Amino acid sequence: MAIRVSLTFFFLFISLNLSSALYEDQVGLMDWHHKYIGKVKQAVFHTQKAGRKRVIVSTEENVIASLDLRRGEIFWRHVLARNDVIDAIDITLGKYVITLSSEGSVVRAWNLPDGQMIWESFLQGSTPSKSFLSIPVNLKIDKDNIIIVFGQGCLYAISSIDGEVLWTKQFTSESLEIQQVFQPVDSDIIYAIGFVGSLKFVSYQINANSGEVIKQSDATFPGGFSGDLAYVSSDTLVALDSTRSILVSLTLQDGDISLHQTHVSDLVEGLFGISSILPSKHTDMFSVKSSSVTVFIRVTGGGNLEVLEKVSQPSAVSDSLAILEGQQAFALVQLHDNKVHLTVKFDNDWSSDLIKERIEIDQQRGLVQKVFINSYIRTDKSYGFRALIVMEDHSLLLLQQGEIVWSREDGLASIIDTSTSELPFAKEGVSVAKVEHNLFEWLKGHVLKLKGTLMLASPDDIVAIQGMRLKNSEKTKMTRDHNGFRKLLIVLTRAGKLYALHTGDGRVVWSVLLPSLRRSDACESPSGLNLYQWQVPHHHAMDENPSVLIVGRCGHGPDAPGVLSFVDSYTGKELSSSSLTHSIAQVIPLPFTDSTEQRLHLLIDAGNRAFLYPRTPEAIDIFEKERPNMYWYSIDDKKNIIKGYALQHNCIEASDSYCFNTKEVWSIIFPTESEKIIACATRKSNEVVHTQAKVVADHDLMYKYISKNLLFTATVAPKAAGEVGSVTPEESWLVVYLIDSITGRILHRVTHHGSQGPVHAVFSENWVVYHYFNLRAHRYEMSVIEIYDQSRADNKDVWKLILGKHNLTAPVSSYSRPEVVVKSQSYFFTHSLKTMAATSTAKGITSKQLLIGTIGDQVLALDKRFVDPRRSLNPTQAEKEEGILPLTDALPIIPQSYISHSIQVEGLRHIITVPAKLESTSLVFAYGVDLFFTRIAPSRTYDSLTEDFSYALLLLTIIGLVAAIFVTWVLSEKKDLRDKWR
Repeated sequence: MAIRVSLTFFFLFISLNLSSALYEDQVGLMDWHHKYIGKVKQAVFHTQKAGRKRVIVSTEENVIASLDLRRGEIFWRHVLARNDVIDAIDITLGKYVITLSSEGSVVRAWNLPDGQMIWESFLQGSTPSKSFLSIPVNLKIDKDNIIIVFGQGCLYAISSIDGEVLWTKQFTSESLEIQQVFQPVDSDIIYAIGFVGSLKFVSYQINANSGEVIKQSDATFPGGFSGDLAYVSSDTLVALDSTRSILVSLTLQDGDISLHQTHVSDLVEGLFGISSILPSKHTDMFSVKSSSVTVFIRVTGGGNLEVLEKVSQPSAVSDSLAILEGQQAFALVQLHDNKVHLTVKFDNDWSSDLIKERIEIDQQRGLVQKVFINSYIRTDKSYGFRALIVMEDHSLLLLQQGEIVWSREDGLASIIDTSTSELPFAKEGVSVAKVEHNLFEWLKGHVLKLKGTLMLASPDDIVAIQGMRLKNSEKTKMTRDHNGFRKLLIVLTRAGKLYALHTGDGRVVWSVLLPSLRRSDACESPSGLNLYQWQVPHHHAMDENPSVLIVGRCGHGPDAPGVLSFVDSYTGKELSSSSLTHSIAQVIPLPFTDSTEQRLHLLIDAGNRAFLYPRTPEAIDIFEKERPNMYWYSIDDKKNIIKGYALQHNCIEASDSYCFNTKEVWSIIFPTESEKIIACATRKSNEVVHTQAKVVADHDLMYKYISKNLLFTATVAPKAAGEVGSVTPEESWLVVYLIDSITGRILHRVTHHGSQGPVHAVFSENWVVYHYFNLRAHRYEMSVIEIYDQSRADNKDVWKLILGKHNLTAPVSSYSRPEVVVKSQSYFFTHSLKTMAATSTAKGITSKQLLIGTIGDQVLALDKRFVDPRRSLNPTQAEKEEGILPLTDALPIIPQSYISHSIQVEGLRHIITVPAKLESTSLVFAYGVDLFFTRIAPSRTYDSLTEDFSYALLLLTIIGLVAAIFVTWVLSEKKDLRDKWR
């Protein structure tokens, strides 16, 4: 009997997942995948004659990548863990990429052509410090060379062959901060220099072969050091004093240190204020930046300083590049009048320019933030230069011979929030896309489709079929379709740039670098927070465009003043912006719109005051009618408190009619010694629920407890707030709460002993599914809670429904004690998760699927019926008819369940779902370092025909049937006639 149930369950499981599978020629028709790397922070060129020309980069998204210098495409890349931040990269022996990460504690060697890891070395240290990677330039391929690494307060010599640590030198001084580690060319001495406290400069000379300290020197400067230090030559360094107004030249001669100070204002007339030394590396010179001015200074004999050039425009400076023996060049990039001015000079000769180019650039890319240069030899034997520049919007461009060779929109690797917008309607009388087909192409296409259906197509035929489908597809049109598949994805990035992506192919329709989120004198550190739909005109308003609201703040703290920006969703034009006098701690979109379809929003500041937007009399009138029924809550995970508030009268102290005071109506304080808040989840405010009633197996009715005010909260023991396995099962527990956010009433509470986070949860309709780790079982678990309303249990009589004596339309108040019943169940789950979401459809009729972002950066679709709390070991016949599956201890997974197929969405952070107009279909957008989009049908496409449906074959079938009917009729008539003549 058990075998029969298992087989039944297996075949039922397979039938549930057939809709997720794709044929080979269908890949790319309904989904797209774009690869990015993020904002580049370090770059090393590799342009030897043998092999492909490439550039190795590390980014702020913790990516190591090899890019093709010709097209900018990715040869290979690796995304490291979030806590394994890349500190430095370099190339050694022309064939290995060396990376230093985790604050100098992990060194890896990667194969340059294909990115395979050669070796990995873990360095032991206990003192937090800066980290440095130094690779000698005179390495020999046939010898075991050493790589110098400083990190965790220790200096290491590592073998370049196998990563073995050859020797270690520990710096034990408590206040010592090493600032630079370098090894002069053709020297066996390593210099480690830094500061002890803020007054003393110290230098160590270390034997590169043994790690022994040859000599230690120090010098004291009464004015103190700020920490900025520039390496000018093998015996000269320049530092800034603690006031950042004096430059101190440090000369090392025979182990002795001599100091020479120069006031910045004495070097450059009129240059006052705080200065900083740029981190670029040059020979016998360095650069100082103060405000918007960059000054290049040469160091002469005796530590004297001489000003070479003063640049007033915002600029970026590259490191020096050796091109000839004894000569080095560097690049200076400025942005003026939407043109990049690229100048390459010798370090020791400012009288002439090696190259001077002007390249026109899109103004929406912002300022140039970093530049890396590489040289090549032209056909006339002269030197040419290519420049890799990083822009303010995190995009990456390669400049060569006065042109942009290629560009990458790598700002899309750092999306912080998303929204969607409908496309405009197609205007009558205007042909959106003109496609010409002749009879031969039509017949050829249907012959190929028929061969594909009969599995007779060759690989070339499959490619041709896919190409024809993409060519004839209407998914890339800039108008909305009747199924609602074509939309605009509006995304906000960490750089403060707004993009509109077409759901058809993921292309950038428009992009704008928001002026209100750019650094300025008025706002030194702006940052974007969230993105909201602001105005969604009714479909009959053809002359109005929808718009979005971008919320940001000018500063890092929660009490920093807020910034608002309003952008047209169709054109990307910033309609208006405003700098607020109050902070923004929380934004609450209200379910009300004014006569212009602008949605009302409440902005809560750090003092719990509420500000209404838009600031119009009509908005106030709408708001005042609903204000007595408005509540909100705040979660302080640091203090372990959840508080609920009600809105009161206008702010008295602010004298602002759009400002409202709030009153605390309830609070839940979790004991800090036993619980810590780690996760919260709520329902989507725009989620559609088709029906509140649910018919169960015995034809009984259960009513879902549908409330948008429910809050899911998970807490763990304080000791269990760390990584998985950091505590014993006896020291850990996970507590889950369902809280009414209007009254603060706890509707349900459950404790999972011996469990810990991280917790990922998704809340939909009347159920919540959450994922955690079970320490006792050493496995991940997924639990489900469903909550039902018992107060409507009397509405099961059909006559009451007919006579209207039911209470389904009676008003429901959160202050009346609800009669609820809760059903729950737990299952083992194979994977660790990064994020979780649920599908959403237009009417809420289609069954739900859980969309799970796995630790392997793939998206898994799991039918909600697998986590039904009413599953049992031996379901009755009525339960089987209802679709309840037999109970198992684990949730099974088969490859067809992955909607991302074999694609990895690297650095996956979030999954959002958007309903299409077609009820059976849900649109899915997953983003991290990569972007992935697809559409899925949890209950199959029961309300439409598939795109590859052969209408020609249907037409031929109908014609054949009609012909057969006609022939049969003729034969029948002849037979009747013969019978009559007999």
